[in-house]
Amino acid sequence: MLRKLQIQHYAIIDAIEIEFSGQLNIITGETGAGKSILMGALSLILGDRADSSVLMYPDKKCVIEGYFSAGQKTAVLDFLKANDFDLEEELVLRREISPNGKSRAFINDTPTTLQQIRELASLLVDLHQQFDTLSLGDAGFQRNVIDALAANQERLLAYQTIYQDWQQTVKRLELLIQQKQDFQKDRDYHQFQLDELAELSLKENELEDLDAELQLLSHAEGIKTALSKVQFELEESDQPVLPLFKQWINQLQSFSNYHSSLQGIIDRLHSSQVELQDIADEIGSLNGKVHFDEKRIEWINERLALGYRLLKKHGVKTTAELLAIQQRLETRLEAVLQIDDQITEATLAVEILAQKALKAANELSVARKAQQQPLESKVNALLHQVGMPNARLKIAIETTNHLQAFGHDQIEFLFDANKSNRFEPIRKVASGGELSRLMLCIKSLVAESIDLATLIFDEIDTGISGEAAKQVGLIMKELSTKRQIICITHQPQIAGKASAHFYVYKESQGNSIKTNLKLLQKEESMNAIARMLGGETPSAAALEHAKEMMLD
Repeated sequence: MLRKLQIQHYAIIDAIEIEFSGQLNIITGETGAGKSILMGALSLILGDRADSSVLMYPDKKCVIEGYFSAGQKTAVLDFLKANDFDLEEELVLRREISPNGKSRAFINDTPTTLQQIRELASLLVDLHQQFDTLSLGDAGFQRNVIDALAANQERLLAYQTIYQDWQQTVKRLELLIQQKQDFQKDRDYHQFQLDELAELSLKENELEDLDAELQLLSHAEGIKTALSKVQFELEESDQPVLPLFKQWINQLQSFSNYHSSLQGIIDRLHSSQVELQDIADEIGSLNGKVHFDEKRIEWINERLALGYRLLKKHGVKTTAELLAIQQRLETRLEAVLQIDDQITEATLAVEILAQKALKAANELSVARKAQQQPLESKVNALLHQVGMPNARLKIAIETTNHLQAFGHDQIEFLFDANKSNRFEPIRKVASGGELSRLMLCIKSLVAESIDLATLIFDEIDTGISGEAAKQVGLIMKELSTKRQIICITHQPQIAGKASAHFYVYKESQGNSIKTNLKLLQKEESMNAIARMLGGETPSAAALEHAKEMMLD
C-alpha cells in the first residue's frame, strides 16, 4: 500500500505530505483546486516522464517521494532480488527534477532507471485515469481474472510445468534432427577420410619410428664400416689396444710393491681394459645387427609417403594427431548411427508430453468456461448498479488447437455500451469513465483471489450521480476492506464512504497562489460533503443529508 506521499516544489504545490489510510482514501476539492496536479505528481513516481515545466521555482529542484509498504508481496520481492535492490520492509520511490530539466529516479536511495521504477511501480499501484489504456483490455489481465475466479492456480502451475518440459523436449528433438542433417551432409566425406586413415592403420608413433629406421638403413654401410674398424683396432690389428692394456698392467704390477701410487694406476688401467672390452663386445653385437635392406627401405619410403600425405592433408605433424583425428571421425560416424535412436526416443517423449499438456489445458479450459456465465451475470448486475444499465459484458473463450504458456484458450472481454448487440473488444469501444467503472466492478469480484496493487481511481464518477454514485461508493467501500483505494471524486455519495477524506484547496501566499491539502476530521468531512450537495453555504438539510451519506 501507499503509506505516504511527499511533494515539494511541483507546479503550484510548495510542500505537501499525505499519509494515506490502508482502506478507502477520498480526495475532493473545487474544480481547478489542484487535484489533477496531485495526480500528475503521483504519476512521476510511477514512471511518467517529466520536464522543467513542472518546477515551481526556477532555482530549486522538484522532489516527489512515495513510501510503500509491500509486505511479503512475491512479485515485489522477486523484482528487488532480480535487480539487486535491498530487501526492506518499506520501499521509497523518488523522482527529482532539476532546474536544468534533468530527471533522476531512485528506489530506496539507489539510483535507478525510469524503466525500473516504472516496472516496480506497476506492482505497487494500479492507476486508472480518464482516457488511459487500462489493463482491463489486456489479454493477460482478462485471463488472470477468469483463472482467479476458477481457482486455477494449481491447475495452471501443473500445466506450465508440463508445458515447459514439452517445449524443452521439442527443442531437443529439433536440435537432434538438425544434427542428423548436418551429419548426413558431411557423412560421405568423413567416411572417406576415415577409410583413408583406417587403411593406413597407423600404430602409435609409427611414422616417427619409421623415419628413424629409414635413417639407420640409409647409413647402414657407413655405420657397419665404422663399427668394424673400431672393433678391429681394439682387438685384431697389428698392435690391438686391448692386449696392450694387459701388457701395461703386467709391467707395472711387478713394481707395485715399491711405489705406493702404482696400484692406483694399475686399477684404473684394469677398469679401462674392462670398459674397452665391453665396448668391443657391444660393437661386435651391434655390427651384427646392422644390415642394408633395400626392400625394407623401399617399403618404409612408400609407407612414409602415405603417412606424410595424410599429415599434410589434415594439417598436422605427428602420428598421434592423425590417430586423434581418426578417433574423432569414428565417434562422429558412430553418432550418426546412434542419433536415430535418440530421435525416436525424443519423438515419443514429445508425443507423450503433448498429450499430458493437452489434458491439463483441457482441465483449465473447462474450469474457465464454468466461470464464463456467472462472471458475465455478476458484472452486468454491478454495471446496472453503477449507472450503466444499458452496458453489458460478454466473455468470449475460444479453445484453439495451439498450446501456449497459459493453455489453449483465447480469452477476450467484449463490451456493448448501448444494448446494440454489437459486442466489441473493450479496448476499442469503452470510454475512460466506462472503463474505470467496469474495472471497479470486475476487481471487486476478484479482490480476494488476485494480489491486487493499490487501486487509484481518477474521475471514476464521470457521467453518474445519485443512486449510481452511491453504489460506486458502496462497491469501493467493500473493496477497500481487502485493498487500499485512492479515489478523486466530485460526487458526495462516493465521498461519504471515505475511511480518510482529503480536501484539496488553493490559498493565496503573498503574491502567489498555491495548492494545499488537508485531512478532514469527521465534522469537516460532513461539511465538505454538504457543500458538494448544496453549495458554498450548505443548508441544514444538506448537512443532514451529508451525515446520512457518511452513515450508510
